[in-house]
Amino acid sequence: MSRARRGVEIRIAVTGSSGSLGGQVVRLLAADGRHQVVALARRTVTHEPDDLVTSRYAEYTDLDSLRSALRGVDVLVFVSSDGDAAKMMIHHQNVVRAAADSEVAHIVYLSGIDADTASPFCYAYTNGYTEGLIASSGCAFSIARASIYTEFFASFLRSARESGEVRVPAADGRLSLVSRADVGRCLAALATAPPTGRHHDITGPVSLDVRTITGLAAQAWGLPLRFADVSPDTFSAELANAGQEPWWVYAFSTMFASVREQRWDAVSDEVRCLTGSDPLNVADVLGRP
Repeated sequence: MSRARRGVEIRIAVTGSSGSLGGQVVRLLAADGRHQVVALARRTVTHEPDDLVTSRYAEYTDLDSLRSALRGVDVLVFVSSDGDAAKMMIHHQNVVRAAADSEVAHIVYLSGIDADTASPFCYAYTNGYTEGLIASSGCAFSIARASIYTEFFASFLRSARESGEVRVPAADGRLSLVSRADVGRCLAALATAPPTGRHHDITGPVSLDVRTITGLAAQAWGLPLRFADVSPDTFSAELANAGQEPWWVYAFSTMFASVREQRWDAVSDEVRCLTGSDPLNVADVLGRP
């Protein structure tokens, strides 16, 4: 069925559509019913003929595939690539170039609160670099700077279930942890609104230190957990001894270096402003099955 007959207003493409966050954004936009959604991924997914969602192949390392995938697209929801930061910058350069070449009118980019190229966090440099590319691309844009996901940070808490100690080098650093679901809702809201030309801090409702977050996890899970502020060297060594890949040892270590510099403690009301509802708090997310 044509866009005109369905009353579809714009065509919105979403990168990383086979992932948790990208997939959520695709579902939210499709449920809206007013837009044609293009799910971009390295593998194609078959949809029903009458579905508002179509799939297109797009590979971050293949500029031609990106140009082809973005043909006729009005808005691009750009969910960051993953892995080695140097490779990510190449991926992101290709995406932004393809969007500009394809005359995408509006880029909604998922960045991070710590998007400072002077930060010790490896992905802060990547995000700052990508924001600069988008600003100079000629495309209108809206930037969603998300805090650290509660679901991601919970992996450090769950690893302490047996030992009873959350052993991370956070010192007194505070984090405004945000649920992945709230980030997805904000991306969908930005994609269906006019470009803002600025960044939006997407955070949880409060900033907490790791000792307090550990206490919330202990309460939610009914386990005796305590926070142990280990040194950065001890943290890196323990990750390596546990079999973690060298890149992720580096990435996690630099993340906690940025936590210690209080680069993740900002709290905003953007989730409510963009979506009309308050963000989930840490206890809400940790208490889920």
